[in-house]
This record gives sequence, C-alpha cells and structure tokens, in this order.
Amino acid sequence: MAAHTLADWLELLESRSPESHIDLGLDRVLRVLNRLGPALGDRPVITVGGTNGKGSVVAYLEQMALASGYRTFAYSSPHLLSFGERMRLDGHPAEDGQIVAALEQVESAREDVLLTYFEHVTLAGLALAAGSPCDILLLEVGLGGRLDAVNAVDPDVSVITSIALDHAAWLGRTRLAVGREKAGIARSGKPLIVGEKKLPSGLMAVLQEGGAELFLAGRDFRWRNGRESFILATSVSRRKFPAPALAGKWQQANAACAVMAIEALGDRLFIDHEALCRGISSVRLPGRFQRIGHSPEIIVDVAHNPAAARCLAAALGHAEGPSTAVFSALNDKDISGIVKPLDGCFDHWLVAPLSGTRGLPGEEISGMLARAAVTGSVETVESVPEALRCALERSGDHGRVVVFGSFHTVAAAAPLLQTLE
Repeated sequence: MAAHTLADWLELLESRSPESHIDLGLDRVLRVLNRLGPALGDRPVITVGGTNGKGSVVAYLEQMALASGYRTFAYSSPHLLSFGERMRLDGHPAEDGQIVAALEQVESAREDVLLTYFEHVTLAGLALAAGSPCDILLLEVGLGGRLDAVNAVDPDVSVITSIALDHAAWLGRTRLAVGREKAGIARSGKPLIVGEKKLPSGLMAVLQEGGAELFLAGRDFRWRNGRESFILATSVSRRKFPAPALAGKWQQANAACAVMAIEALGDRLFIDHEALCRGISSVRLPGRFQRIGHSPEIIVDVAHNPAAARCLAAALGHAEGPSTAVFSALNDKDISGIVKPLDGCFDHWLVAPLSGTRGLPGEEISGMLARAAVTGSVETVESVPEALRCALERSGDHGRVVVFGSFHTVAAAAPLLQTLE
C-alpha cells in the first residue's frame, strides 16, 4: 500500500510487524542507522531506562534544559493522545508532516532490512533529531535496554530509574536478570545514574564490570522528601529544590535522577540551580497520578506493573466517599500482581477490555480479579469509556474514581476525561 499520511504510515508499519511484536536485537537497527547516517554531531545524549519513571525523568530533563534556553529533542513511548508525543521538539509534539518525512527517510535507507514497528519509528525519531536544531537529545528506552533500538546510539550519560519485574518473557524472571538488561545502556567511562536504592544481589558486580562511572542512589546521592520541597545531597553539596509538579512521592526520586544526569554532563550543558528548579516545578506529563476533577475526585495513572501499583496504592490513601476503579490491562502483564497491592483501595472495580492484539476480554480480567480475591464488587463493562461513565454516575460528589492499568486504559478514557477538565 502507498503511504502518504501519518495514519497511512502507521497502518503500513502495523501490517508489516504489529506494534505488539517484539524482536529484541540491535543488528537490524545498526545496519539501517549506518545507511541512514543521521548526523547527531556532538550534541549530548542522555538515555533513560528503568522499569518505572523513565518518561518522568525525560520530562524533567526536557523542562530543565528548556528553562535554561536550550533547544531539546525528546524521544519516548508509548503516547497517550497523539503519536507526535513520541517525538518532541522543544517540548512540543512533532507535526505529522515531520514524522512522515522521517519515516520515508528510514524506508529509503532500510532496503532489504525488515524492521519491527518500534525499530522503524525509533530510527525515524533519530532522523528527525538529526535534522533539528536541538542542543540535547533525550532518549527513553522502550523495553529493557541492552537490546532496545534506542541503545544503537551511544549516550553521554545513562540513567536507570528503577528495577522491578516486568516483561518477564523478554527480560527475565528475576530482578538481577532485569537489571542486567537495563545496565546495557551504560557505556564504559561514561556516567551512569542509578535511582534504584535496593539493587538486586549481584548487580553491583555487573555495573562495576561495565566500567561506567557510577552514581548510585543511597551512596552517591540522596534525597529527603518534603511536602513543598526536597533536599538533594551529594558528597559535595546539599541543595533544596521545589516539590515536583508531578504528583506522587516517587517523583522526587525521578527529579533527583534528572538533576544528577544534567550535572554529569559537566560543561557539555550548563544549567544553573534556578533553571533546574523551574524545570522541576513546571513539568506536565499526562497520566502520571494526574488529578482531573474533584467532585468526584478523578485520578488517572498509567501504572501497569506491580511496582507501580504499590506506589499508586501508597499515594491514594483513604477515600472520604465510595472509591471506584476503572481498570484494564494487557495480556502480557501480571494482573494479579497489579491488583493485589490495591486491594482495599476500592469499593468497586469496573473492568473493561482493551482493543488490539494484546487486549484481553473484560470477563477474563474479571476472572483474574476474582481469583486474586480482591475486596469490593467486580463488574465487567463493555468499554473503558462506558466504565468511566458508570463510575462517575455512581460516585456522587464525594466519591473517588481511579483510571489505571495501562497507557491504553488511560488513552481510552481520555476523550471523556477531556470534557471534564
């Protein structure tokens, strides 16, 4: 099929290799990248990996750089509302025409190489970055790290936000196995910021063998949470920063990692304390413990693994009125592990299916919740928007509605949520 619009291109890529198809490896990407030859020049590159918090750290880095007058290119995935969110120029989603031109560049360069959906899109992002006047390139790992398409580019600084079990079929079933994969984004002699305080046994040896210059949370930098600010301490300084604009105590850890990454660049990119503060306090990132309304209270969160669910449960606290979950998740997720930390947070669970090859029927998800013995009623609803409508009707002014379980869950609810903002 001929591809002219962005929608055409995404349909074409999906027909060749569905977005859900994962085939980790760098050989294909490197072959096409060498042909494509995007001249990234000497612009500094920060690559961010980790189980949770990657997108937030990229957003902090982006806003810190912009607050200091630098121009930025950020690559992240997945998106919530528009595909352009994956390729941001100076904080703004790329235009469809820019993305199409980059996709066409990759198509011309790939020749006989069969790329996955994510590989083609990642290479397009790099081509777009090469042609932009950005001062810094920020890359978010899609899956794992060592074999992720993003890792075809050598970073000047790497960040690992957290290490928890997720994507076990590809990354392994132990935290050490997951950590090994994520550590693959580090480069010998270059700074590696690690925000995970409790490293799995054996990972320190892996990190040391890799030869990166390590900056470890709890050893080389520490943060102390406060309500309106937080303190970041290193061996040479102790500084106060404003509370992050993104809600959730875990965001102070993400902001701390971003500050450490910027400073690890040294004189490659100078951002003073005031700009760091402005960046931390100005970040906006939909779907990260985001409050939409107050009567009833509406919270959306892209939590899609047990570690993120535990953070969400801690942040929710006690509800004054009835609390309702609008929940769905993909078929490769640990659904029992996601819902168990949240048991007791909800009086009602409204469960809906998600479209696409990775979606599950609502009845199947409800069965998993029943086997997990969650407290509160469980009801299957035909779609996420319908589940949200039901939740709002039943909650009254003093209730709480929480939409979570996947980026796809929040995206499906977004059109209705936008009418409530």
